[in-house]
Amino acid sequence: MNQQHVPDLKEKVAIPSEQHLKCSAFSGEDIRRGAAGKADTPKKSFEKPDIRKGPARKSEKKRKPLRLRRGWIQAVATLLSNIHLSNFIKGRVHQGPLKQVCVPGLNCYSCPAATASCPVGAYQAVAGSPKHKFSFYIVGLLSIFGVFMGRFICGFLCPFGWLQDLLHRIPLKKFSTKKVKPLRYVKYVMLFFVVGLMPVLFANVVGMGEPYFCKYVCPQGVLEGGIPLAIANPSIRAALGFLFSWKTGILVAVVILSILFYRPFCKWLCPLGAFYSFFNRVSFYQYQVDFDKCIDCGKCAKVCGMDVDIRKNQAHPECIRCGECEKACPTGAISHHFHIFKKKTTATSHQDQKRTT
Repeated sequence: MNQQHVPDLKEKVAIPSEQHLKCSAFSGEDIRRGAAGKADTPKKSFEKPDIRKGPARKSEKKRKPLRLRRGWIQAVATLLSNIHLSNFIKGRVHQGPLKQVCVPGLNCYSCPAATASCPVGAYQAVAGSPKHKFSFYIVGLLSIFGVFMGRFICGFLCPFGWLQDLLHRIPLKKFSTKKVKPLRYVKYVMLFFVVGLMPVLFANVVGMGEPYFCKYVCPQGVLEGGIPLAIANPSIRAALGFLFSWKTGILVAVVILSILFYRPFCKWLCPLGAFYSFFNRVSFYQYQVDFDKCIDCGKCAKVCGMDVDIRKNQAHPECIRCGECEKACPTGAISHHFHIFKKKTTATSHQDQKRTT
């Protein structure tokens, strides 16, 4: 009788090797359960990765350094505009050759530490003189600043803009200015009428016009000039009257409003910001939106303190180039560049592209 061949169990049962167990989605416990007919197959999730999560985390990591960098630039610009700090103790206004030149931001000539002149005050001084009613030199210099940077100057180089940024960081309740957008046109009245025309139209008997904006409106003048000089000079303190009280009241109002609203003076009253706004569209420094990356989440518009939706207008006259929209964008669709010849990408072209696809 032939002996019946008894098959080896190893030939019938495939025992997984250790390497297979490591590569498998099942654990050793699952193998044992499978042998008993009770294997529970784990469910794998094949979720589509959200492209917004990765760049968002990257943006969060960059947000703090970028904000600090802008703050340092503003601080350095303020220091360079007021480099002669010892004059605060001496109580006298610095007089030097650089006073023949204007700084790009709002910085009072009468500040004891001022390095150069304020462009608004310098223009009014020329416009109010009997011989000259228009300063080609000052307007030309400001135009050069505007062509290169536009309202980047407001966001990074203006001392009074930096002060408003610091005040707005005070942890109190904040309010939006979106419902009072028409107030932004007041600064154009300040530019064309108060700064440009009033020194010419309202001259005295000898043909001299007053610097009406600097004398009756500008809060930077009393902050940098009036108060420091009054503290250091008893004779000036004795001569203070209604005008000083009036401008101090304007300064206090701007300080309080700056805590509650983002940059109220820049939005509503500053003639220098109004002048630079005309150059935002043509300046070498520009912001651009890549609409292939844009997901229309609206975060850029929500974080903008100047009430600008950069998706609709990348060269909006109110944009101060602060970079908050660029930091808030979860997909990196917003970028800035500085060059003469630039490729323009508009919301209209993006909509046309959508229609064709």
